[in-house]
Amino acid sequence: MGEAVRFQDLFKKSMLHLETFRTVSYVDLLLGLAMAFGIGLFIFYIYQKTFRGVVYSYNYNVTFVLMTMITATIIMTISTNIVLSLGMVGALSIVRFRTAVKDPLDIVYMFWAISAGIAIGAKQYPIALLGSAAVGFALVWLSRKKIREQPYLLIIRHTDAAAAELRKQLNKINHRLKSKTVRKDFVELTLEMRLRDDNTAFMNDITEIEGVLDASLINYTGDYAQ
Repeated sequence: MGEAVRFQDLFKKSMLHLETFRTVSYVDLLLGLAMAFGIGLFIFYIYQKTFRGVVYSYNYNVTFVLMTMITATIIMTISTNIVLSLGMVGALSIVRFRTAVKDPLDIVYMFWAISAGIAIGAKQYPIALLGSAAVGFALVWLSRKKIREQPYLLIIRHTDAAAAELRKQLNKINHRLKSKTVRKDFVELTLEMRLRDDNTAFMNDITEIEGVLDASLINYTGDYAQ
């Protein structure tokens, strides 16, 4: 009986210890939020400078700043109590991100913002600063790395009178036919090709052919035009 009472007392003390909240000072809170805001702005700047997609979204870029600050706040909150941290993990496990991400590189920026927020919330400021600097340098360096060959789509609309001369001109270019649409007044061709160093001088020769109505050259990534 005595051992049972002793076990209950030990259990109650353990629960009281787990339920004890550790306070976060206002200095730590303000310092953490300021650090998260600064690194979030750094992510914002890097994303803006290295963006290579179709349409730049200011609102989407702003979410990286807010995501860093919110993550840091969550980590500082759950670090005050073990029970609260377990409950927070369970609550966040039901959250699902359902927004379609067209560029896989955008996911990297999301993880960067979340990782920086976690490091700041855990007061690992050197990791947050040095890690963000390293990631930012890598993204800038890789974005400036010149690509020798880029894929393009060449769209040509021409009449039957230009078919023979156009065929001769296209034989000089390495290309692959993607689609051909025949209409009453003209024919529309969509060709895939790879160009070195943006060499588009052949476009002038194509447009000068009699019977070519127009020609459009579009740089694309394989999934969407840009």
